[in-house]
Amino acid sequence: MSKKDIENDQVESTQAETIEGEEQVVEEETKEEKLEAKLKQENDKFLRLFAEFENYKRRTAKERIELFSTASEDVMKNLLPVLDDFERALTHIDEDKEAEELRKGVLLIYQKLIKTLEQKGLKLMEVKKGDTFNADIHEAITQIPAPSDDLKGKIIDIVEKGYLLGEKVIRFPKVVIGQ
Repeated sequence: MSKKDIENDQVESTQAETIEGEEQVVEEETKEEKLEAKLKQENDKFLRLFAEFENYKRRTAKERIELFSTASEDVMKNLLPVLDDFERALTHIDEDKEAEELRKGVLLIYQKLIKTLEQKGLKLMEVKKGDTFNADIHEAITQIPAPSDDLKGKIIDIVEKGYLLGEKVIRFPKVVIGQ
């Protein structure tokens, strides 16, 4: 073999080694890239799961607070007719002048009951005659012809009071509106 042949063989072997080295580098880079992509994917999955768990914790805490604040809702709903009966009794006792002591006793018990229920979160909804009717917060029992034009679409009479427990309406006020 001549010198040129030897040099050509060396160049060819060097080129072959270089190509093999590049292939290994490309393979290693693709392995690294695959691992990095997988790491990013797993990290993203972890972050989403963590955020979902945080949302779950917030939601359950909010539901628990809501449950505690409205736990007595059934009892309150059952006591509302008793309040209505007290109010009716007080109205009729006011008409009888001979039963002044009875009126004072019933009024005392009524005020004590109201105070106790207010301490537990019950609030009376403020509704007055002449207020504008709002279907979201009032329940219309009937419509009657308005005595004057300025009372059209307004509350003419309040049949039953409405109550809130915390911020939740447990009984809508029943009203008569003018048409």
